[in-house]
Amino acid sequence: MGTVLWEPPVDVRQTSRIGDYLAWLARERGLSFAGYPALWDWSVTDLGGFWSSIWDYFGVVAHDPPTAVLGDTMMPGTRWFPGATLNYAENVLRMPGIGDDEPVVLAYSQSREPITLTARQLREQVRRVRAGLKARGVGKGDRVAAYAPNIPETYVLMLATASLGAIFSSCAPEFGSRSVIDRWSQIEPKVLVAVDGYKYGDKAVDRRAEVAAITAALPSLEHVITIPYLGIEGDFSDLSGEDALTFEPVPFDHPLYVLYSSGTTGLPKPIVHGHGGILLEHLKILALHHDLGPSDRFFWFTTTGWMMWNYLASGPAVGAAIVLFDGNPGWPSLDALWDLIDTAGITYFGTSAPFLMACRKAGLTPRKRLKGLGSTGAPLPVEGFAWVYEAVGTDLQLLSLSGGTDVCTGFVGGAPLLPVRAGMISGRSLGARVEAFDPSGKPVVGELGELVISAPMPSMPVGFWNDPDGSRYREAYFDVFPGVWRHGDWITIAEDGSCVITGRSDATLNRGGVRLGTSEFYSVVESLPEIADSLVVHLDAADDPNGELLLFVVPAEGVEVDDALRARIARELRGSLSPRHVPDAIFSVRAVPRTLSAKKLEVPVKRILTGTPIESAAATGALANPESLTAFAELAEVRRSTPG
Repeated sequence: MGTVLWEPPVDVRQTSRIGDYLAWLARERGLSFAGYPALWDWSVTDLGGFWSSIWDYFGVVAHDPPTAVLGDTMMPGTRWFPGATLNYAENVLRMPGIGDDEPVVLAYSQSREPITLTARQLREQVRRVRAGLKARGVGKGDRVAAYAPNIPETYVLMLATASLGAIFSSCAPEFGSRSVIDRWSQIEPKVLVAVDGYKYGDKAVDRRAEVAAITAALPSLEHVITIPYLGIEGDFSDLSGEDALTFEPVPFDHPLYVLYSSGTTGLPKPIVHGHGGILLEHLKILALHHDLGPSDRFFWFTTTGWMMWNYLASGPAVGAAIVLFDGNPGWPSLDALWDLIDTAGITYFGTSAPFLMACRKAGLTPRKRLKGLGSTGAPLPVEGFAWVYEAVGTDLQLLSLSGGTDVCTGFVGGAPLLPVRAGMISGRSLGARVEAFDPSGKPVVGELGELVISAPMPSMPVGFWNDPDGSRYREAYFDVFPGVWRHGDWITIAEDGSCVITGRSDATLNRGGVRLGTSEFYSVVESLPEIADSLVVHLDAADDPNGELLLFVVPAEGVEVDDALRARIARELRGSLSPRHVPDAIFSVRAVPRTLSAKKLEVPVKRILTGTPIESAAATGALANPESLTAFAELAEVRRSTPG
């Protein structure tokens, strides 16, 4: 078990939202729980009791009440809250605890001056844009696409689209046109709203050519509307009208938005999320796990191409104002986002583990008063936990969470009732029956296993777009353990429910039958000051049960990867992990390939190294740096042409 870095205060049940929820359960349901483990156990055992309590505790606004909580618990195909009709946007725009003239959206950008919207202004902007969409023929079930960054217009457009019962989908404008077309040709949008360009740091990026290419490739488009974000051209202000703000009542599982798998190989999976499932899940996790409410300003560094944008967007549903940021988080220095805490009055700061590790490596000591700090996107190593408590603050709750686009939430994370231990995810989220399975499908405790979810969650996808028989959906999650969701990560769950995720199970490093997680490699290698980034892959070898372990490192500026550095890396891996972790070869590369949401691409690299052409191994439009793949293709060619 890791070192305890933070413990819940003694009055946590009196001061936290989860404490208030526990008091409500005792008062209204006659249910009492000694602590978080007992509460979690109930939440994944009595699914009907738990999720109906979330509905009632948060006072979900519905037009028709449900006839039940769920029909049965079979996966896939669970029907939640049959008979209910509601609207996600209506529940978000209630903004409980936020006065009409209080700020609810605070937007900061490297492309223009800051913008603040009060609750009244946000509702009025949603009303206007909704009226404009309706005037252009957008109605229930139509798709509205946004090629736009994390700015108020995108947020308003999403809520306006949802209010009509139409379906929203966004791509960040740094996505290349091919990547966008791969996504939107599947859902055939009627309306496209796009920016003319954006600034990244001090660099202006014109996107008009990409918008033209996207438009030409989508014959379903009837209207293209431009936000003049770079000030070049635009008619977004014409998206307006006089209609009152009303909300289309839709069934619980009516599509709200379509998110996409990262699409690093093949076409991205179009994951359809429903109004009710997203609403209930986000009410639960934002209030009870992150402890967000009317006194908070909630920030997560994200683009509109990552599910954390959708997560952030639900903040006002629990009464929290949200802070939007668009631009380069490292410009003019890594202090930029930390400075935003003071500028915007942020109380909850969310980011990625790689960003925190970069700040640690740069020697930053931001020292901020925060209630909470969230970390996701990759496992946060022990050193990252330690840095947060040494350099940022000792009183904040660090919540390391993991989940996915597939459920649009974190299914393991933390809660105000749980301590924070270095290198550990504090627990499993309420309502998420996460287990570790061995290869035979049996749960294991204290051992590495496949991360599975063995009971349904309301925010599991409604399905995939254009998958009428559900075969693609079943194949994606239910092909290994029938009736159980397999997520594709390795996890170790301790007796107390705390856990460690050690990397993707499809990127497994299997040395002589021993499975090694990638995250522990990166923690050791990237702690060396000479190394800026790294990637490790394992290749099978017919004549060697250990296979071949290859490590690729990006040296820090001015550093050469020579034999002395290779020997030092090997010593560190042997001493910190084991002899099995010492790579067979260490190569210097200029960059590690990453998705636009900063995830490393072990599997495409593995495919390239085993002879798959780049264009078949990876969808380059989904990468932040597609040119980085060339070095691996060249190495594959050298290895093929070298005897032995």
